[in-house]
Amino acid sequence: MQNNEITDIFFDLDHTLWDFDKNSGLAFQRVFEKYSITLPLTDFLREYEPINLVYWKKYREERVSKEELRRGRLTETFDVFKLKYPIETIDALAVCYIEELPVDNHLFENTFEILEYLSKKYALHIITNGFEEVQHLKLNNSGIKKYFSTITTSEEVGLKKPHPSVFQTAMKKASATPQKSIMIGDSFEADIVGAKNAGMHTLFFNYRKEEVAPSNFSINELSEIKNYL
Repeated sequence: MQNNEITDIFFDLDHTLWDFDKNSGLAFQRVFEKYSITLPLTDFLREYEPINLVYWKKYREERVSKEELRRGRLTETFDVFKLKYPIETIDALAVCYIEELPVDNHLFENTFEILEYLSKKYALHIITNGFEEVQHLKLNNSGIKKYFSTITTSEEVGLKKPHPSVFQTAMKKASATPQKSIMIGDSFEADIVGAKNAGMHTLFFNYRKEEVAPSNFSINELSEIKNYL
């Protein structure tokens, strides 16, 4: 990858710029208080977070619907603690959580600094599998929407990353070519494999320190983007 070839940078949002786990925990704290859920939040989150990742993988692969994702990740987590709630309560919790999610908007360290640095040299864009109704709120409320020329969501496209059409749609909106575009994201499957299949350059935000082939460009912190771009 020659950085002088790149004109357009496409970022994932959740777990890449927007600190999903931190903001999600704060949202659940308010949900639990509102609905008098007495389960310790730290215990809940310990079980919920990996279950949520599994459901998002199923959602990307069209194996569950949006409703099944929202219900299933809660129901399975409560099952671990042998807690049963009526489906009406689960649905109410799910709706309340989505409403609370964009209230807190903690970003990963150096997000503003790296976006400011990159925006002087490149056109910046967002490609996200997150739900349409909350992703724009996250970008607005966190103060980073101003950096992005285009925002492409999977719900808008009708397909989810890693499907190449999502990346192709985003590049078309940006008037960008694959040879001059790079995708930066935290999901190796959704962001890196998907973008490569669309002909784009990639940079894996590997803050979870996953094992990946050394042929893949990767960073552990956002500030390390400067080593490549």
